Amino acid sequence: MEGRHKLHSGLRLWEFPDQYVIEPTDGSAASCLDISRLDGSMKLIDQVAECNSLRVPKIRSIFGVVGMLKLLAGSYLVVVTESESVGSFLGHPIFKINSLKVLPCDHSLKNSSEEQKKMETDLTRLLSVAQSTTGLYFSYEINLTLSAQRLHDLGDESKSLPLWRQAEPRFLWNNYMLELLIDTKLDQFLLPVIQGSFHSFQTAIGRDIVDITLIARRCTRRNGTRMWRRGADSDGYVANFVETEQIVRMNGYTSSFVQVRGSMPFMWEQIVDLTYKPKFEIAQPEEAARIAERHFLDLRKKYGSVLAVDLVNKHGGEGRLSEKFAGCMQHITGDDVRYLHFDFHHICGHIHFERLAILYDQIEGFLEKNGYFLLNEKGEKMKEQLGIVRTNCIDCLDRTNVTQSMIGRKMLELQLKRIGVFGAEEAISSHLNFDECYKILWANHGDDISIQYSGTPALKGDFVRYGKRTVQGVLKDGWNALARYYLNNFADGTKQDAIDLVQGHYIVAVSRDMTSVPRKGSLEAIASFPVALTVVLISFWFATMSVKQVGSGYKHLFFSLVWAGISVAVAALVRANGRIFCNRPRLHKPRS
Repeated sequence: MEGRHKLHSGLRLWEFPDQYVIEPTDGSAASCLDISRLDGSMKLIDQVAECNSLRVPKIRSIFGVVGMLKLLAGSYLVVVTESESVGSFLGHPIFKINSLKVLPCDHSLKNSSEEQKKMETDLTRLLSVAQSTTGLYFSYEINLTLSAQRLHDLGDESKSLPLWRQAEPRFLWNNYMLELLIDTKLDQFLLPVIQGSFHSFQTAIGRDIVDITLIARRCTRRNGTRMWRRGADSDGYVANFVETEQIVRMNGYTSSFVQVRGSMPFMWEQIVDLTYKPKFEIAQPEEAARIAERHFLDLRKKYGSVLAVDLVNKHGGEGRLSEKFAGCMQHITGDDVRYLHFDFHHICGHIHFERLAILYDQIEGFLEKNGYFLLNEKGEKMKEQLGIVRTNCIDCLDRTNVTQSMIGRKMLELQLKRIGVFGAEEAISSHLNFDECYKILWANHGDDISIQYSGTPALKGDFVRYGKRTVQGVLKDGWNALARYYLNNFADGTKQDAIDLVQGHYIVAVSRDMTSVPRKGSLEAIASFPVALTVVLISFWFATMSVKQVGSGYKHLFFSLVWAGISVAVAALVRANGRIFCNRPRLHKPRS
């Protein structure tokens, strides 16, 4: 990458009453970035203006400019205020974002109407939710949105471009936030960020040092939370689509293997209604085949051959979805696309995950044929990956992570044999330290992806982490399942709005049919999960006690019906509120 496009690796933020100034501190002697706090307009200036008693700035170090969002009346600059080094990707340092800060450029808001001010306040609350987004990573030197194979195949002309222009848009978390800054020639300030996971470790095999990296890239096209983003949209983009790349480097060799996960590629949903497992609903079933075909056409263009491994149950509500998926695939499968159903719960149960060997026997031929990417000591391509395995369960979290870790392990063993480190019958499990580190690597990977989508670490993580199910792991799964229930019903609606706002899935607009902001003291303003649950449980208890006394008179029958009615009414109120007790004004419209 040319010097004039190289990202600033050190920045200082000056907060003046009327402007923000971002000063490079990496010794590049480059221009400073001036941002107006009135309207968010930007320009490059030679140096920071002198301070005086009327313009005393706050000064702090920052680590990058993530982008800018424009709301109803103000603009909001997003910067990285805390980061940490977490390793290297193909020899280049990688950093994790620990803290973001939203800098308001909203002085013009004072000229807005009271209604606009209220709406702006409501939207800025969503920005504060977005500030706590987890799993964000960046590099000042290398494009993290592309796999090692795609980076190697990148032409010299593309490699000379600024990092944000090299980036794969679907994996660029801040793609929308960068749009307002692109036209202002700020290449050295624009920091490309991915959401996902990054973990690595080194271990020794004999005298050889092996470096293993596992990186996940989350697609932004249908990003969201577990119950609020399911299935696919009309363009074939699916929920919880994540590209996972496993890289091994040793003795000058570099090898990578890519696999993906994603929701079943047709329109289906689960409407949050306070039940533990809401009913699965297939929307627009007549469009399912077309949407699935579009999804797999996109996968073939990007990855080559595709093997879709469907892990959901064959019976019950999941079975209806699996049947629909299999029906769609009948029109798509061919030489380049295969579909395989493997009922994970029926075959493996809750403890016999070693039976995944049955699955591996069925996909081994595909994996060996389509291979992995390999560079020799001279950086010459010796082998390329020609296809991918696409794995799904319902959430594409727990069963999927166990399965992907098994596939990753088998492929890593093939790679190490090809490089000449492992013998023909040698396995990772025969090297205790290697085996332990590898399990932890995948367990952490699965937890990261799960936290972003469901709010909790992955279930079944004890098998990935220790190679077996444990009593502690089963208890932890029970707790995390309850936590998911709470988050799905009472927190994820707001989080989904925040995601949609920062990623441009909805554009802010004033709507005439907006509902009002709940008044302070109203039921919507004070209601919460503990309140609702307490009222329902108390009412249910009184109803039960009254029913037991029904035999002694109609009075008790009357009160049992009253208490039962209160229970049903409260539950119905919660259910009817759509996004539970989050009766905010609807300020968005779909992005065109």
